[in-house]
Amino acid sequence: MATATLHANDTHAHGHDHEHEHHEPGFIRKYIFSEDHKTIAKQYLITGIIWAFFGGALSIIFRLQLGFPNMNLDWLKPVLGEWIVEGKLEKEFYLALVTMHGTIMVFFVLTAGLSGTFSNFLIPLQIGARDMASGFLNMLSYWFFFLSSVIMFASLFIETGPASGGWVIYPPLSALPQAMPGSGLGMTMWLTSMTFFIVSQLLGGVNYITTVINLRTRGMSFTKMPLTIWAFFFTAVLGLLSFPVLLSAALLLIFDRSFGTSFYLSEIYIGGEALPNVGGSAILYQHLFWFLGHPEVYIVLLPALGITSEVIATNARKPIFGYRAMIGSMMGITVLAFIVWAHHMFVTGMNPFLGSVFMFLTLIIAVPSAVKAFNYITTLWKGNIIFTPGMLFSIGLVSLFISGGVTGIILGNSALDINLHDTYFVVAHFHLVMGAASFFGLLAGVYHWFPKLFGRMMNNTLGYVHFWLTFAGVYCVFFPMHYIGIAGFPRRYYSFTALANNAQDTFADLNAFISIAAILTFAAQAIFAFNFFYSIFKGKKATQNPWNSNTLEWTTPINVGHGNWEGEIPAVYRWPYDYSKPGSASDFIPQNVPFSATPESNFPEENEEIAKEKEIEGLLAVQNDVYNH
Repeated sequence: MATATLHANDTHAHGHDHEHEHHEPGFIRKYIFSEDHKTIAKQYLITGIIWAFFGGALSIIFRLQLGFPNMNLDWLKPVLGEWIVEGKLEKEFYLALVTMHGTIMVFFVLTAGLSGTFSNFLIPLQIGARDMASGFLNMLSYWFFFLSSVIMFASLFIETGPASGGWVIYPPLSALPQAMPGSGLGMTMWLTSMTFFIVSQLLGGVNYITTVINLRTRGMSFTKMPLTIWAFFFTAVLGLLSFPVLLSAALLLIFDRSFGTSFYLSEIYIGGEALPNVGGSAILYQHLFWFLGHPEVYIVLLPALGITSEVIATNARKPIFGYRAMIGSMMGITVLAFIVWAHHMFVTGMNPFLGSVFMFLTLIIAVPSAVKAFNYITTLWKGNIIFTPGMLFSIGLVSLFISGGVTGIILGNSALDINLHDTYFVVAHFHLVMGAASFFGLLAGVYHWFPKLFGRMMNNTLGYVHFWLTFAGVYCVFFPMHYIGIAGFPRRYYSFTALANNAQDTFADLNAFISIAAILTFAAQAIFAFNFFYSIFKGKKATQNPWNSNTLEWTTPINVGHGNWEGEIPAVYRWPYDYSKPGSASDFIPQNVPFSATPESNFPEENEEIAKEKEIEGLLAVQNDVYNH
């Protein structure tokens, strides 16, 4: 058990209320440049929600082009201006839309919006800490993200348009400013924005790791931590080791673009004119990008899986099945995520033997993923399930994780991937397993922890309607894409009219169906937006522990102040999943209830823990005494 270090910047003392009169921060310090982890989490969440609607709107515009290629889009001219030419979407701008949609959703919504919100909010509350290890670094982390967001948003309004080249920004298209309009200033702004974003993620990651290791309350050993904290911890480790590699890739790209180097360029002709660059390799960029790009999948997914573990156990009223196996599977995913990146590159001409090695490692990563899926299903099995909106989104995540993961096994096979690479089959796969599944994890977390975030309840009926429309809609959008992909439709194509054998006509109806489903699914998110913002101000007031949950955040006051607990930080005596324990008077026993208080439900090995309680309480007294002075 690690010794809990105390937060040096705390200003509370014995007379809490008296002290608050003198130390209540002003509006700007409390709500804008706040160092309180809860306020920073809300800033991440609301920024992420705004970006999600914006990124979703971009996808609707390009789905109109794909589903209805002959539609007159002049009605969009007030919004898109010169990018609508003679009633049609300008071809270069189509690629810019795809690029910005991918960048916004992967980085700004599912990385910052999901991990930034819940790592910040839950780590101190669930491990029993007053705040993050460094409130100042935490604040800087959000404002670097905000600066990154402003630069990315501004790039949409420049004359040559935002970055174009897909969210992966492959050279030489991205390395030559003269290649196309979207390779100019828009690409420079994309690279600048991503640089600030990476700094934000590194500051956050260092903070999360330090807090989990050093600031756990007395009794909170690693094996008593909720799976949410394990997930955030591994996510931070992934980000800390992989984001610097993307930063190096971006810096080399800036050198090639602005300083005449040739890291990624060699023997290129533009308009019949030979460029002087020799000796570079565009494939080098792919290696650097995907060394982040594949861990990024799990940076996005692991927090959602951690949230799902907590929500499913709480609402199934059962202990999570295979707690240590779940930790082991996340550890396995964290290690394997770093050694499978080249499965994105089977068609780059790599040595087939090397391809077989990456194929083998890719198929192995299905094992820890399957462990998680089976454990979720087994936790649900014969549970006394309470179908809250958060629980429905968690079960929806399990469904999407399985159906999207199965196609990952197909794409991980190099012989099959060569046929399916860069088709809509790939789009369908990663949107189900990474995009929609992680988004469902984000929504599950919002519905579940909303009472602790804002002290009020969201409307359940609107939550149910939102879930069913979104769940059905996501499958209607992405399931048909598998068939279009198998038929050979390439991704990022503005129009399919050039394909032979009337392929466009054959799948025109399916493309229109996908577009209509996408529009309806996007429209359904308005229900969530209304429910979220209305409930912040007018929702039913929450009780202290509305879900009868075991973890420490539900022992704090309903409206949590700075420092989280008004008096002493509670000690921890047991693991977080004592639900429906045989012999217990109630169906949940919080983590801060000692074994000596529950003799009727203790297992033999738990009775042995009673002797250690005095030690925990003694250490707790020391911890709180030092804190108060």
